[in-house]
Amino acid sequence: MHPIQHSVSCYLCPICSASLQLIPLTKSYVCDNNHHFDLAKEGYLNLLPVQFKHSSEPGDNKQMMQARREFLEAGYYEPMAKAVAMMIDANQPKHLLDLGCGEGYYSRAIEAFCTNPMMLHGVDIAKFAVAAAAKKQPNARFIVASSNRLPYAAQYFDFVLRVFAPSNDDELGRVLKPSGLLLTVTPGPKHLWQLKEFIYAEVKEHALESELPLGFERIDIQRISYKIAPTPQQRIALLQMTPFAWRANESTQQAIKDVAELEIETDFILTLAVKTVLIGSG
Repeated sequence: MHPIQHSVSCYLCPICSASLQLIPLTKSYVCDNNHHFDLAKEGYLNLLPVQFKHSSEPGDNKQMMQARREFLEAGYYEPMAKAVAMMIDANQPKHLLDLGCGEGYYSRAIEAFCTNPMMLHGVDIAKFAVAAAAKKQPNARFIVASSNRLPYAAQYFDFVLRVFAPSNDDELGRVLKPSGLLLTVTPGPKHLWQLKEFIYAEVKEHALESELPLGFERIDIQRISYKIAPTPQQRIALLQMTPFAWRANESTQQAIKDVAELEIETDFILTLAVKTVLIGSG
């Protein structure tokens, strides 16, 4: 896959919302109000000003990132990543945003499996993750920013990918073009069932269909389910990637590690939705 070349800046200043432009022959972006942002040596842009941070290093910590990296790079989620890439490729987007991109695992899968040229963008609030993503994928454009305040021009993207990531519905609608597409990956009814059995007295199924943001209409849904058999260490790494990890105390984690063999169901729902232009919305 070859990236599409571009000349118009897609970035907005996170301080004043004016357009950010790359200063020729430099690695600096500046707006009309003279707010400067430099590209990091890894190639990413940090557009999360200090005043918008709720902690010194928001997002996943290094330990969680390491766990996620080890698990994903072992290939356990590759069938799902491939299905995501195929769905994207069939729609031939020109500008795609990987929302909550982390270390860029899905961005790299898109680059590996898609045949149509596109410009790939990734955004995450965790600086360490974005730095790692930018280092591994120089053809893509990664930034540090909050999904609640996306520093992108309105209607810049024709496709947004959201894999297990939080998002702001208004911002999603703002950055997507009219008739732009949103592909969301959510846990299916049986996702990680065997892992949850260690934690909950009664395991409940996830809903089959995820809720869509306002102003979007579902046009396709795909369910990907298969079993994996991660090593004891990888089981803990997988646990760390889940919202229910905080419920697993040390003895629970030990029990997950100690079981001789453990087959775990993965169950993903891929929902493709189109942004509908509402009458009177302008």
